[in-house]
Amino acid sequence: MNFKKYTVQELIDLQMIERPIDGNHGNKHPKSSDYVKKGVPFIMASDIKNGKINYNNCKFISDEQRQKLDKGFSNPGDVLLTHKATIGLTAIVDNKYKEIVLTPQITYYRIKNGINNYYLKYYFDSEYFQNTLKNWAGSGSTRLYLGILAQQKLPILLPEYEIQCKIAKILKNIDKKIELNNKINDNLYNILVTLYKEELLDNDNTELKTLDEFCNIFTGKKNANEFDEYGKYKFFTCGEKELQINSYIYDGPSIIISGNGSYTGRTIFYNGKFDLYQRTYACTIKDNVDKDFIYGLYIIIKNDLCKTISGGTHGSAIPYIVMDDLAKFKLNYDKGIFNKYSKKAKLMLMKIQYNNEENKTLIQLRDTLLPNLMNGEIELENIEI
Repeated sequence: MNFKKYTVQELIDLQMIERPIDGNHGNKHPKSSDYVKKGVPFIMASDIKNGKINYNNCKFISDEQRQKLDKGFSNPGDVLLTHKATIGLTAIVDNKYKEIVLTPQITYYRIKNGINNYYLKYYFDSEYFQNTLKNWAGSGSTRLYLGILAQQKLPILLPEYEIQCKIAKILKNIDKKIELNNKINDNLYNILVTLYKEELLDNDNTELKTLDEFCNIFTGKKNANEFDEYGKYKFFTCGEKELQINSYIYDGPSIIISGNGSYTGRTIFYNGKFDLYQRTYACTIKDNVDKDFIYGLYIIIKNDLCKTISGGTHGSAIPYIVMDDLAKFKLNYDKGIFNKYSKKAKLMLMKIQYNNEENKTLIQLRDTLLPNLMNGEIELENIEI
């Protein structure tokens, strides 16, 4: 397959893309008093998640405030790229709003003729481009930055437009399947939370029990840096990313809880072999307890733990959880109701875990397709889509 190499500046000269513009519109970052409940979204790098704009927690400015700006705003179809601090995040502006305003950390690329905007977005996500971006921005620096003039020198590899569209369609279909799995998982979890509240939490006939009556609770022994990128088993830490390792300390259904840091209280269900960081907790069912109870307990802990321990700060600036926070965690209990609820939870959580594993495979497939195409290992010219 014939990929032609351009710089961003050459694509501007060829009128294939408008001159990229960042959110540095000459005004100061909005003050807290400038934000309104409804208006024009003010998008920051933290609002770009999983290749999309997440409007759930974004700020808004008034139309009047927007009119004071002469640039730094973006329209549906524009490709976004973060170029400062949190660098290399991408998204395509959707149709939810006619216009959004961008923080100075984000550049938008407005596509004109001869480029598919989804192809450009996926190209920005490629390992080749991400490595180039981060190397140019100063990979050894604690604060990455790549300005507009430097961005205009970035390399862009383009095949024929028809091939761009084929590549974009294949990768979009994979993303649609990932998104569908995520929606199914969200719905299943919400159903379980609703059932829990109706059948147990709001039931006056239940009694209070503590978690240590049902579970063995333990931490790992490993340091976080003992992971192995090519390890066979899951290695759960308090960090953002899931890791691998070549050792395991338990095999079976478990509730995994982050014990400190930014993700304190994060609760994950996992069924299989795993190892733990020394400040990550696992809850496994005791021998004298119905094995299916682990599934119901997971929903309760995930829903209620952070509310109960208020983040587990214990007066410290850095949040953390101690063993007693989990051991004496209280829950509403009725054996008959809890037994039925846990069996429902088991079926739904097994489906959620299956979808999560499928998504990991799909993400790996998506992320390897483009470099294989760029290397000429896959030909698309004769593929009908």
